[in-house]
Amino acid sequence: MLFALLDALARRARHVLLWGLALGILAGLIAPEMALALQWAVAPIVATLLFLAVLRLGPEGVRGGLQGWRQGLAVVLLMQLVVPVVALLAGRALGLEGVLLVGIVLVLAAAPITGSPNLAIMSGASGAVALRQLVLGTALLPLTTLPVFLLMPGLGAPTEVLAIVLRLLLLIAVSGALGLWLRARGIVRGDARSLRAIDGSATLLLAAIVIALMGAVGPALVSGVHAWGILALVLGLGFGMQLAMLLSLRRSLPLPDVAALSQAAGNRNVALFLGVLPLGMASELFLFIGLYQIPMYLTPLVMGRLYLRMGLARTTG
Repeated sequence: MLFALLDALARRARHVLLWGLALGILAGLIAPEMALALQWAVAPIVATLLFLAVLRLGPEGVRGGLQGWRQGLAVVLLMQLVVPVVALLAGRALGLEGVLLVGIVLVLAAAPITGSPNLAIMSGASGAVALRQLVLGTALLPLTTLPVFLLMPGLGAPTEVLAIVLRLLLLIAVSGALGLWLRARGIVRGDARSLRAIDGSATLLLAAIVIALMGAVGPALVSGVHAWGILALVLGLGFGMQLAMLLSLRRSLPLPDVAALSQAAGNRNVALFLGVLPLGMASELFLFIGLYQIPMYLTPLVMGRLYLRMGLARTTG
């Protein structure tokens, strides 16, 4: 019975994420206490998603992804250092300021989201390459964010980022080590049945996270056009970064690798910075971050269809 449920979730992963988005928006309107009640579970769910991603890949998948670490390093430096600095300078030149500029720059400076291997697997992209970018991007985050923070006064002490990043790295190490140990010992096998169960579990957890993060989105979208303008901005930012990476690398790398790199470029863990921002600025960014979840969770559906047209087979329904 349980496997049948997880298998059904895995087969309909993209649609389950859409239902999660819809429920997250509705929860803010009719049951805001439900979204608040789920917020305590976000950190454990993130840890579990990391564990499931490594468990699915297994030792061979992780080793395969790490083979291209030099390429991954170059992508991290480009995406998390060069692009946000250019965006910050360009935004200032155009007169853009306030929460919108801060939100855009912080998105571009952040490492890939912790669920990026799961999203990659759903869309047929390389989960191993997505995991590699997550690990490298997180490990280099203290180095890449320092110049960005120094150029944006008022964001808090740059050294405070280090403690958060170290905790996230510890989370990745523990979750990954447990997943690899279970696969190496044969406690969890890499057969089709096990992989479907893992995919179904990850889909359910991703849907739960988005409900918790989007409590403020529904009321904001109903109250006025301001939120709709931010939504248009984050849709352009998230999918624009993915398309730019996809089009620039599609002729030089295998399509599954390019797809994973493009998703890592467009889906960033900007919520990580909330712990180091001044309290007033952090509260203003909650709506921006909530709306930014929408292109993230639309990625498997929208980009998966694009990959299919480009000849990349999808792994889940």
